Amino acid sequence: MLLCFAVYKCAVSPTGDKLYITSFRQNKLHILARDGTLLATYTDPALGYPTGLHVTPAGQVLVCGYWPPTVLQVGWEGESKLTTLATEEDGVRSPVSVCYSSKTSSIIVGLLVDNNILVFRVE
Repeated sequence: MLLCFAVYKCAVSPTGDKLYITSFRQNKLHILARDGTLLATYTDPALGYPTGLHVTPAGQVLVCGYWPPTVLQVGWEGESKLTTLATEEDGVRSPVSVCYSSKTSSIIVGLLVDNNILVFRVE
């Protein structure tokens, strides 16, 4: 049984009514209700091997994919990609974590290969 690989990262909405779960091997972001009911599944060729996941206090869903290296903002219902926040052209290489800091209005991306972080200011 491969349950240890079914969930890679998870996050909870600010209201606690939704769970966001990445499946690294399936290249998917699953959105579940608090009771475990599957509400939506998001897939996108730009989101390969999703590694990092963060839900901001405002409910914005940020997810990064290992290959191709990318950081996306996905709709909180999981219905669509809202925007690509950063790619390899922006210096993102092998991202494994993503976080938003409301204190600095920045998106922080942890990189595996360089053992480094990138900080992107957002407005």
